Amino acid sequence: MNPPVALTIAGSDSGGGAGVQVDLKTFAAHGVFGTSAITVLTAQNTVGVRGVLPTPAEFVVAQIEAVLDDLPVAAVKTGFLGTAATIAAVAELAAAGRLPNLVVDPVLVSSTGARLLTPDAEDAYRTALLPHALLATPNLREAQLLSGRPSQRDAAMAIAGPRYVVVKGGGAVGPDAVDLLWDGMTIVELRAPRTQTANTHGSGCTFAAAVTAHLAKGEALPAAVQAAKVYVTRAVQRAAAWRLGAGHGPLNHFAG
Repeated sequence: MNPPVALTIAGSDSGGGAGVQVDLKTFAAHGVFGTSAITVLTAQNTVGVRGVLPTPAEFVVAQIEAVLDDLPVAAVKTGFLGTAATIAAVAELAAAGRLPNLVVDPVLVSSTGARLLTPDAEDAYRTALLPHALLATPNLREAQLLSGRPSQRDAAMAIAGPRYVVVKGGGAVGPDAVDLLWDGMTIVELRAPRTQTANTHGSGCTFAAAVTAHLAKGEALPAAVQAAKVYVTRAVQRAAAWRLGAGHGPLNHFAG
């Protein structure tokens, strides 16, 4: 039996804690064959980002088409896309029906709260890409930016375009990490005990990649989201005692 195939369209993290590197680890942990299109090169580690070099949009498309023309991609995930031109190019492929089971992790805001994209790139997410997504997985800051609503619940319901929205709440306070899944009619809480750890780098990428892996295996979206929440919680818990780097360390993607 051939494994299911998933595609990640995202940036490269030289420290291995987020981006394409984490997406491929997550796919592998789920028994899914991972393919990739790299949108941005970064020079970074657990302490911070030292440099960013975007890939030209036309070469991002060339990578995607090379994969799609040869391999049976069953689900696709986007991460940090970097520029308005790349967002628009990916959106064109999605509009043409070439990116099945599309999970959009709209990387708009850094962990410090800084906006990562230009206003036209943010608009490209809203108007061009999100309408073709099966699922969007913003964190609270990104959801506020996309929706103009302050609360996690209101933001989830106000983001237009995707069939489903999960607004992640891992950066909030309280004993539990609570994500909210909106299906257009109801809100479902995804709740897990909060782990006290500095090793959370790449948790958003991991969640979106885990959902994508389950979709590639033919699972329904709600079940895929629930399973991804369990997987990320375990990956954070099993890496809590790690001391990899001087800053925010990675997750344990093969915790079992």
